Amino acid sequence: MSADNQALARLALEVARSAAELIRGRAARGVTVADTKSSEVDVVTEADRASEELIRRLVRERRPDDAFVGEEGADEAGTSGVRWIIDPIDGTVNFLYGLPQYAVSIAVERDGEVVAGVVLNAATGTEYVAHLTSAGLGGAGVATRDGDPIGVRGPAPLAQRLVATGFNYDAGLRALQARAMVSLLPRVRDIRRLGSCALDLCLVADGSLDAYVEEGVNVWDHAAGGLVARLAGATTELTVGAGGRPLLMCAPTHGFDEFREAVREAGFLAPQASGDGE
Repeated sequence: MSADNQALARLALEVARSAAELIRGRAARGVTVADTKSSEVDVVTEADRASEELIRRLVRERRPDDAFVGEEGADEAGTSGVRWIIDPIDGTVNFLYGLPQYAVSIAVERDGEVVAGVVLNAATGTEYVAHLTSAGLGGAGVATRDGDPIGVRGPAPLAQRLVATGFNYDAGLRALQARAMVSLLPRVRDIRRLGSCALDLCLVADGSLDAYVEEGVNVWDHAAGGLVARLAGATTELTVGAGGRPLLMCAPTHGFDEFREAVREAGFLAPQASGDGE
């Protein structure tokens, strides 16, 4: 199984590189907004759609029996037990503005478990790759950045932890998030809002950040980055936020419980929220 998962990770990286090349080409010619989704500030570009179409086509050529779910395309059923989870550009607003923090994110599930993942910063070329080498939650695996093994930052007091977050496109949920952030901010080193869930998780994985929390995430936002983080020594938990939507927390395992409690006390979580820790 190890070789199979490694092969899936290699294919995901190969395909992500092709998608990143397409995205860079579109950026050089100018970014075009194709549509809006949940609100007028939640945009999708022509490059988002073209990137996802390319990813699906390239995977399908090699693995025609696999399933797909993606941010910009319809779900597709498969018969192999393998499903590809695609975010063609995570950080579309950054892409629109030319901020170099947007990524191709591709995760691969086998029988409902994420076994391989790639997050490739299309602006900088930085590549995060992970795959399981043993089955089950907590299974062993490998996480790398540009081919080198990575690990989370060492233990630090809560007051010395740098925390990333994101804000939803819904104005009401943003207000809840802002109030919770005002409560959390005095208790930590500082807050960063970088604009890509997938890359934020990878920055926890390589020790550039101490933690991440955000409500309103989707599976394609975090499936690949979450695997990278867990295999680098972090814990992720998907639970319910104060606004009733999925909330993701990520922090090094050695400090996760303290971070979760700070998040709860700040008001990010729904009352009595119980999560799916990994």
